Amino acid sequence: MNASTDALDLLVGEWLTVPDVAARLGTDPSKVRRIVQERRVVGARRGDPRVFSIPALFLVPGHLANPAQPTQPDAHEPWTVLASLQGTLTVLSDAGFSDEQAIEWLFTEQDSLPGTPIDALRSGRKTEIRRLAAAEL
Repeated sequence: MNASTDALDLLVGEWLTVPDVAARLGTDPSKVRRIVQERRVVGARRGDPRVFSIPALFLVPGHLANPAQPTQPDAHEPWTVLASLQGTLTVLSDAGFSDEQAIEWLFTEQDSLPGTPIDALRSGRKTEIRRLAAAEL
């Protein structure tokens, strides 16, 4: 592992492999790979051996998929990808961020926020986060 991977691991905390994401979403690994190709989520190769992994906070229980329209949780409800993540990743990509840099930005506390951009996205504040990301252009 290199220093940047170690730093990313410290920021992100929990990572999920493609099979782990598939299990959490109640789907198969090929659909997870499609989600990655569509850039609904991004990940990084990490560990030894290096395995493509996705930050666990990119997934939410189904009732939190769109925090702007909260519903009551259902104990049997599957997990899903955080709905506001894809557009934010697009803005960061347009600003020239690599996938690893985008993950780092999302998990790094910002002076203008109480916490990190990923926390703000998970609480339904996508407009504010996309404005911040666009300021990186």
